[in-house]
Amino acid sequence: MTKKIGFLILAVWLSAQPIYSQDQSKADSLFSVWQSLDSSDASYLPVLYDLSYYESDPARVIDYAEQIVRIAQHQQNVRYQVLGAMSQGQAHLVQSNFEEALRSFFPGLELAIANDMSREAGQLQSSIADTYVNSGNFDNGFTYYKRAIANLEKVKDTISIATLLINLGDAHFSNGDISEAGDYFTQSLTLFETLNNEEGTAFNLGNLGMVYAEQGKHLQAEDHLNRAIEIFERRQSFYPISVFLTYIADIYLHNGDTPQAIKVTLRSLDLAQEHGLKSEISQAHLKLSEIYEASDDESKAFYHYRQHITIRDSVNNIETVEALANERTEFEVSQKQAELDLVEQQRKTQKAYSTAAFVGLGLLSLLAIVLYRSNRIIKRSNQIIAQEKERSEELLLNILPHAVAEELKRKGKVKARKYDSVSVLFADFVGFTSYSQHLSPEDVVQTIDEYFTAFDKIITKNGLEKIKTLGDGYMCASGLPVESTDHAVSVVGTALEMIEYVHHKTQNMNEELALDIRIGIHSGPVVAGVVGLKKFAYDIWGDTVNTASRIESHSIPGRVNISESTYQQISSQYVCEARAPQEVKGKGSLQMYFVSHPKTQS
Repeated sequence: MTKKIGFLILAVWLSAQPIYSQDQSKADSLFSVWQSLDSSDASYLPVLYDLSYYESDPARVIDYAEQIVRIAQHQQNVRYQVLGAMSQGQAHLVQSNFEEALRSFFPGLELAIANDMSREAGQLQSSIADTYVNSGNFDNGFTYYKRAIANLEKVKDTISIATLLINLGDAHFSNGDISEAGDYFTQSLTLFETLNNEEGTAFNLGNLGMVYAEQGKHLQAEDHLNRAIEIFERRQSFYPISVFLTYIADIYLHNGDTPQAIKVTLRSLDLAQEHGLKSEISQAHLKLSEIYEASDDESKAFYHYRQHITIRDSVNNIETVEALANERTEFEVSQKQAELDLVEQQRKTQKAYSTAAFVGLGLLSLLAIVLYRSNRIIKRSNQIIAQEKERSEELLLNILPHAVAEELKRKGKVKARKYDSVSVLFADFVGFTSYSQHLSPEDVVQTIDEYFTAFDKIITKNGLEKIKTLGDGYMCASGLPVESTDHAVSVVGTALEMIEYVHHKTQNMNEELALDIRIGIHSGPVVAGVVGLKKFAYDIWGDTVNTASRIESHSIPGRVNISESTYQQISSQYVCEARAPQEVKGKGSLQMYFVSHPKTQS
């Protein structure tokens, strides 16, 4: 059984009750009510908050929560500032945006503590603990769990305490304490059933199902997981279904039913992709990789593992979260130390004045020296900050397209933009696995670097935008971020140059060490933007990207394979060979063409 990393996030949907409870049918009806209200209406904030509470799409929840906080600040409404911060942080946590989650939770916690809101403070501390544990910082996580319990017991908040038991069970599960996790889940299940809380009951059923799965009790595991999924399907709550399905896939795989294991994992992947659940997308790809590897389908296993690694690396920016965690811990310690230092300094000062006046004068002189030196240090620090800012801006321009980088500097974020027509190119080395067996890892990386460096120069010359590399795969696009009408012509010309470069480089090589490349191109609409908060990446999404990948996989070594839409745009300038329609998974039968050469060239 494969242990799931990051499964503890299941509890966040309940950990701030009543903060986040998916029920899309209620959200849809509330949306109509909310649209009919003016922001000055007394019921505007309560309705908007209820809408964020029931909405199943985390991205929409973040938008609603931002509006709650902004309006509540304007109205000086502390309660809704706290609730909005909680709702916003929960949605970020569901999407595995750990740093953003903490940046939402901490201001809300400070407001709650300052205004004696023990219940909300406990709920926020529980959510902060969830975030730390998900990022691997168990020490900070357990610290905040203890603080949360203390606050919730003050107000006898049974439902939040029941949720905390889920969180503690999750933490022990993630640490490998499976039996102890099961005890916490059982206690929580009893409380939620007593409260007649269907959602809490469903989470505990699913969690116990995962415990049974880890213990090899497959019949009990499948029964509990299916009961949980049935409840969440009725509530249109898709995130936990995505997680639970990968465990059901494990059970099918254990029973030797590989086709059914693939089927339920693909359903998990579809749900995760539809709702932007990055961690679950990564886990679904990992599970598919394991299933195909067990079936000796190395090609599909490698493809899904590569997708898992790419998405996992975009999620697990652990260094940033740990730095924020340490920063917060150090801040709290420094606050306590500052209080102690102040008391001690007052005692010394009083003693000094009672002993002799000249001692006080000496201290004042010393303080003047310290202030003078501090002022010099501050000026020097500001110079260093200015230099580092200049360096970071230069680096940003090397990472992102110029227009995108400028927008990011001006607004602090980049708004996703739709392009009606671009051309997307995928290139992949053929037989790379067998090729890499003949060289050391260092030589393999050096070789790929030589090819990709050459490709970078070719696309830069032709005005294309590099999107990313995935292992031995290369992806670029034409027609963005600056739109153009000849993007298809540009990308096809680029593809032929890449084929020619590879052919020229390998024609005199030993056959075992020679690489070949295949290319696929498709034209259509995409959405482009910047993903992540650190290690910024400009990326594109949409059916056009998926189709281009499929077109590439149906190409052959040394050829440029294009779709019908690309062919329509370049047929007047390039000689192409029509192929028999190809069956493409998820697309049906597609007409494709091989590009031969420009019509001006015989």
